[in-house]
Amino acid sequence: MRVLALLLMVMTTPAWSSPAPAAPLPSFTPCQIGMPDSALHMQAQCTTLTVPEDRAQPAGKKIHLHIAVLKARTGEPAPDPLFFIAGGPGEASTQAYVQEAAAFDRIRTSRAIVLVDQRGTGQSNALDCPSGPNTAAIPTPAEVQQQTETCLKQLPGNPRFYTTTVAVKDLDAVRAALGYAEINLYGISYGTRVALEYLREYPQHVRSVILDGVVPPDWNVGETAPQAAQQTLDKIFQRCAAESACHQAFPDLPATFARLEHTLKQSPVSVSLRDPLTGAPLTQTLNWETAAGAVQLLSYLSDTAALLPLLIHQAGVAHDYAPLLANAQYLSGQLSGAVAVGMHAAVLCTEDVPFYPAGDAAQKAAADTYLGAAPLTLLSESCARWPRGVMEPDFKKPVVSDKPVLLLSGADDPITPSTNAAHVAQTLSNSLSLVVPGQGHGNAWRGCVPQLMADFVQQASVKILDAACVQKIRPFPFFTRFTGPGP
Repeated sequence: MRVLALLLMVMTTPAWSSPAPAAPLPSFTPCQIGMPDSALHMQAQCTTLTVPEDRAQPAGKKIHLHIAVLKARTGEPAPDPLFFIAGGPGEASTQAYVQEAAAFDRIRTSRAIVLVDQRGTGQSNALDCPSGPNTAAIPTPAEVQQQTETCLKQLPGNPRFYTTTVAVKDLDAVRAALGYAEINLYGISYGTRVALEYLREYPQHVRSVILDGVVPPDWNVGETAPQAAQQTLDKIFQRCAAESACHQAFPDLPATFARLEHTLKQSPVSVSLRDPLTGAPLTQTLNWETAAGAVQLLSYLSDTAALLPLLIHQAGVAHDYAPLLANAQYLSGQLSGAVAVGMHAAVLCTEDVPFYPAGDAAQKAAADTYLGAAPLTLLSESCARWPRGVMEPDFKKPVVSDKPVLLLSGADDPITPSTNAAHVAQTLSNSLSLVVPGQGHGNAWRGCVPQLMADFVQQASVKILDAACVQKIRPFPFFTRFTGPGP
């Protein structure tokens, strides 16, 4: 349920906000946050803030930003909370945070955590479209065009006003409404782009920033994704070859993967299994595009990448395709439930795809990877019909700042390589970039990283951090059988 608009509420000061507010605050009500279909939820205090959809037309249509606050556990919290910004683009912060909450327990000891569903996500006027059936079929360009047009017709808002540029104005409006002079920012994946843009536009309100899986503003999401995915898979194969148990169980993994690719490209297979989301029996076709997509998603985390050698061997050698297809079904189902498709497209089709190199250079570069050029082609087809949104003239320029910034990267990240962090750090004079060995996308909860983040936010300084512990973090061991890793 949405709460009444800000100006119609009885104004109260939340118990966790120690500074005197600069403007009247909305009232809060108890709520639960988390994914709607998940059993994992947390108690919070929620409200909404009403803002114009088009900020150039303040008297026009209004939308409601959904806000949740997790109060600090101390009786005297610090005056500057941590704002958690989800990725995607298209994920809702009130849903994504619950999955990572343990990583922020130390920070929450002394600071409130503020979650704002970015406009177009969660309960902030979600720009979503109903998913089609969870099948293995990859849509044709014509089907993508039709799906795009259908989606645009039913959106509850104008997608031109659901970009990063507009979202950071919302974020600062929430900060001001809650009465905070300074805030700390944590962004993961696409959320790092939001955090960087907020740092560019509102540096006077930023105390510290953590960027986890960095998406630079001058880097185009998706353009080099096939190459990054291929590099990560090659590293996984090399790591398996270097570990005796994995190498003994799967002695020629690259060749097995190549045979599997050839087989499925020549003749997709019909597979009988139970739907991993519902348990219902189904028969599904496994083609190479679906298999490749599952491999990419499994490579995001070392925990799931640990299954890849076994799944590839089971399909390529034992010709048992059900485990790989079940993972494809499960991962695609989870992704479709977590990401607002319309908001995702509103961002990418404004801030990224229009800046791909002219001609077919990106497609040619992707052609030699296991993902191939099809994802880029379909994305370009969709964006050709999507309206370009609001974007500041300097949006694609690097962010220059001397504010303290901690950058986190996984050495085996298949989507935001560690070179992204190195690039961003060139114009962040007060930053520290940490690369976690053997890990993939998102590292806030790995090993000693939660303690490092807490120390960083507490002191708002990278100079006090002893980050040697990061090099002791190891990836999850490979499964050599479905019951678990070898001895």
